[in-house]
Amino acid sequence: MTTLTTDTPRLIAEWEYHGAVMLAWPHSGTDWAYMLDEVQQCYRSLVDALLRAGEKVIILAPESESPEFDSADVTVIHVDTNDTWIRDYGPLTLSDGTLLDFRFNAWGQKFASDLDNQTTRRLAAMKAIGAPVECNKDFVLEGGSIESDGNGTIMTTACCLLAPNRNEPMERDDIERQLLLRLRARKILWLDCSPLAGDDTDGHVDTLARLAPMNSIFYCGTVSADQLATLTNADGEPYNIIELPMPDPIHDPDDGSLLPATYANYLVTSRAVLMPVYGQTMNDIRAEQTLKTVFFDREIIPVDCRALIRQHGSLHCATMQVAAGAFSFL
Repeated sequence: MTTLTTDTPRLIAEWEYHGAVMLAWPHSGTDWAYMLDEVQQCYRSLVDALLRAGEKVIILAPESESPEFDSADVTVIHVDTNDTWIRDYGPLTLSDGTLLDFRFNAWGQKFASDLDNQTTRRLAAMKAIGAPVECNKDFVLEGGSIESDGNGTIMTTACCLLAPNRNEPMERDDIERQLLLRLRARKILWLDCSPLAGDDTDGHVDTLARLAPMNSIFYCGTVSADQLATLTNADGEPYNIIELPMPDPIHDPDDGSLLPATYANYLVTSRAVLMPVYGQTMNDIRAEQTLKTVFFDREIIPVDCRALIRQHGSLHCATMQVAAGAFSFL
């Protein structure tokens, strides 16, 4: 294992200070075309919540369908995208400000990803990004598949990172070595669980378990509390394990399929936690109260994500935090 010092770059924790939150605007060329007005209203509510939390917002959108916002804290950049799930193709931020750009192949070549995979590179070529960008295009990694505590511990799921069409023929040990090297990590925590029904990411950790301050882990769904109880961080310390409630089952109104709704798909900002809600008052309240046990110093801001879940994602999937100074105009 490597030894982290205060000068060693590290993958920041989400709850640390960051400079802005990125979104990719849903447009007519995405899978949202059949419900575009509804999902765009959801994104406007998400932007409002981010502004309420004191965040600057960067929106990527095609020039032909560029949204307008009456706020100096919202910047729209004209970039074409395949889809809106920027958590999985946006850059990852190290503590020294370096941005890591991994290969994105749409969760194992399930969908088109040629534009999304080039997003960070295009932003750098446009001089919108002012920070150094480290190319990791020889390794497939989605932002929603990993969690960082900011101190050298990375948590992920075996069902996702070992899924076909990502980094095969690499096996678990090979992938762990790559994660330790590329993310400047000291320890990898592997969760052995299965994806939520309807999850086409093969089980992203941000739908199931989240690292949190005070050496805590929120978990739900198919994650075993018994396994979590055996885990320790890179310094050998056990975790405070907290179970999040699950929403009642939500089915697609068109085909009746079960959708992967989860409260674990929240976003932490410097002043608030943006929590997805699904029109289930009692469950929404229980989830907020549970998050408050750790995030007692932050406002919990609910965002109705019933539109987002129609395409099998939620609030965290639709956002990516970046460090102050990552963009030249911040």
